[in-house]
Amino acid sequence: MEEKYIICEDSLEGIFTAIYDAYALREGHEHIHVQVGEEDNYRLFAAYLYSHPDSVKTDKVIRTLRSRLGEEVYLTICRAAASRFPDKGEAVYRTVVEGITAGSGRRTMENLCNPHVARTFELARRTANEAHHEIEFLRFQELEQGVLYAKIGPENNVLAFLMPHFADRLAPENFMIHDEKRGLFGVHPAKEEWYQVSGVGDVMAESFQWSQKEAGYQELFTLFHKTIAITERRNLHLQQQMLPLRFRDYMVEFGS
Repeated sequence: MEEKYIICEDSLEGIFTAIYDAYALREGHEHIHVQVGEEDNYRLFAAYLYSHPDSVKTDKVIRTLRSRLGEEVYLTICRAAASRFPDKGEAVYRTVVEGITAGSGRRTMENLCNPHVARTFELARRTANEAHHEIEFLRFQELEQGVLYAKIGPENNVLAFLMPHFADRLAPENFMIHDEKRGLFGVHPAKEEWYQVSGVGDVMAESFQWSQKEAGYQELFTLFHKTIAITERRNLHLQQQMLPLRFRDYMVEFGS
């Protein structure tokens, strides 16, 4: 049978829509693949189908995953879909097939002998680890309007995993988290539900100005960080293990 590749958008909605479309073909799953984005070179003797994000299809897949596989497996799949690696589409699709079609159900992620399940587990773990690091290292700063603003540049698309954490702890505050790599904003109005905005990152970020109080605190915190260290106990290798260099560009205490 001819191999079929379903090309989808690099997003949770895009991947879930592609999975819905794969099942809708009703041709089995052995010769169907889900691919995030297009490849430079097309395969011979293969058909390429294009899947466009659809909120209705996405909601149906989400409901099915939650009811058939459970919340824990569903969260693992969402984390894997947020990974930066391009093979995530195929891994997630095959994991869903293992859980629903093969009948593994709520024990799907225990079947690590399946290479696709193992890959989904690995991708989800990487995303979860980075989300944990971002929660620890993220720094909010106050804008002139009184809004708390934080900028991040994660390898994986972890914004959706950060917002619930801070929305719970900063419920009375107006705040936003800006993923500059993807041009995404997570926006939380005080005492309301948070939402995500895309396509306005550069325009919005360029107009931000720190409040006078914030500028003073930044200077004090940077000075404190530089003077508190004990030179004799400096261990750069250990520091980089505990705080990878890629996070430091977004931390106030490492500013000039």
